[in-house]
This record gives sequence, structure tokens and C-alpha cells, in this order.
Amino acid sequence: MANFSRIEVAEVMKNTGLVPLFYNNDIELSKKVVKAVYDGGARLLEFTARGDFAHEVFGELNKYALRELPGMIMGVGSVTDAASASRFMALGTNFIVTPVLREDIAVVCNRRKVMWSPGCGSLTEICRAEELGCEVVKLFPGGIYGPGFVKAIKGPQPWTSIMPTGGVAPTRENLEGWFNAGVTCVGMGSKLIAKEKDGSYDLSKIQSDTKNALDIIKSLKI
Repeated sequence: MANFSRIEVAEVMKNTGLVPLFYNNDIELSKKVVKAVYDGGARLLEFTARGDFAHEVFGELNKYALRELPGMIMGVGSVTDAASASRFMALGTNFIVTPVLREDIAVVCNRRKVMWSPGCGSLTEICRAEELGCEVVKLFPGGIYGPGFVKAIKGPQPWTSIMPTGGVAPTRENLEGWFNAGVTCVGMGSKLIAKEKDGSYDLSKIQSDTKNALDIIKSLKI
């Protein structure tokens, strides 16, 4: 069962402006990465469940966050069907992110009042997602559409909350483009949590890059 309501999750997304994305099948390594972004100031993490037994890893990570990282909101991404969404909700996920708009996922998440963020690529999809109760729409792949697409959507629909994923980097130039266009938050994966050639992670760099990105976002929101 989720520990944070969908409204609470949406507020943290809006207030912090950053959702780190990460996946690894090594539980202990994953804990260290989650701790690094947490120490950098992030209070959300999307575990992109793309591998075998990903639900087992997430279950352990969520228990770890509940035990050791107060206020950390753990969610799951790359969810493609209602059955998978239900499985992760049974493991306590606080939000579900999908690469596409799936109404079956909307139904199971809304039933339990768990936030869900579907991947959308047109105004029609965005409108349908909002009709289904979506609080924050995922723009995916963000790098293909760019900040200009966000600005165009916010013209006729200033109420729409958008989170681009893909094509987002922890630099002032990149973040400035997105937030000046009107995004609510950004999802950031490998450009924030980069894997070294030997499969390891530079935890101190992940922590510092997370902090710097959050500082930039905060300055852009003033």
C-alpha cells in the first residue's frame, strides 16, 4: 500500500522539480544509488522496472527507503499493463509511470488512489490522460519533442502539468529551456545516474549532480 497519496506525490514533483530514473538488478548497489540521490536532495525516484525479477528488487528498495530514508517517495516506471501495476502497488509503490497511455492502468491506479503518469506525445493523448484523472503527464520521448512542444501545449492548456523524460540533462542550459517552457518537473535518467564502463556508479558524482540540478531548478522556479 502506498505511503503517499497521489496529491502528495504530485506536490513533491512540483516543489522539487526532479524525478531521477534508475534501474539495476543488484539490490545492494541500487540501495547505494538511491541513497546518493537522496543525500543530494531528491525526494522521489522512479525505478524503471525493465529486467527480470525487477519487482523483487523494487520491493527490497522500497523497504529500505521506508526504513532508512524518511520522506523518500519510491515509484515504478516502464509499466506496460494493469497486472504489472497491481503487482507493484502490492509492493507499496507510491506512483506508476508508463511509456504509453494505457486506460487499464489508469483504472487500477485510480481505484487505489495511486498516482499514475502516462507517456503522451500529442495534445489528444494529454487531454485523454487528464480526463482519466492524471495529475502530471509524462512527455515521452522528451528529447524528440523539446521545450517548444511544452510551450505550445501550455498556451491553450495552462493547467496541464508536464514531466518530460528523455533528452533532459543536469545542466543550466537544458533545464532552463524546459522550465522556461512551463514544465512542472523533469525525469532524468542516465545523464544524472551514469553507469561507468565497469558497471559501477560514481556515487559522490551522482550526489553532487543531483544537488546541483535541484539548485538550478530552484533558481528557475523563483
